[in-house]
Amino acid sequence: MREFLSVAVTLLLVMDPIGNIPLFLTSTKNVKPERRQRVIARELVISLVLMVAFFFVGGHLLNLLHIGQSALAVGGGVILMLIAVRMVFPSATASMVEDVHDEPFIVPMAVPYVVGPSVLATEAILMNQQPHRTGMLLLAIGACWLIVSIILYTCGFLQRILGDKVLNALERLMGMILIVISAQMLLDGIKLFFG
Repeated sequence: MREFLSVAVTLLLVMDPIGNIPLFLTSTKNVKPERRQRVIARELVISLVLMVAFFFVGGHLLNLLHIGQSALAVGGGVILMLIAVRMVFPSATASMVEDVHDEPFIVPMAVPYVVGPSVLATEAILMNQQPHRTGMLLLAIGACWLIVSIILYTCGFLQRILGDKVLNALERLMGMILIVISAQMLLDGIKLFFG
């Protein structure tokens, strides 16, 4: 149970649903109001399919490329650190928002907002660390995805209720926790490399 919660919380922080609320709202601003929730639901389902597909294929791809667990841990830690720093210290000039004129399809909502490189790297690291815990990892991915989906599906409502200041504060708090997780990943990768 402890490992399940650890995996689910780590993925939840990496997926950053609070930080994705304004991105989802911007991406759907040109979608007809009666279609908006359907579009969000479709993109969330696509993101789940991509996460599960990478879960099963990602390990084989990494083996094919001869990427070791230490390199994966260090690389994943660096990616998470960069994303966490952007969460804690957001910049108007380095915005992740893409200009969407039509109804979005896969890009940018499913990829990279929900399933970005950091999520895939985290999945690959978790699979390498616990190769015999496939069922538990899949359950944790599913639970995390469900929480993220509920938050993002209700993004318009949450923004009206909480307001931008509270959302920004929550995102920065999540970013600070993610910095600690990424530092641990880096240290684990370095320790593994040097034996």
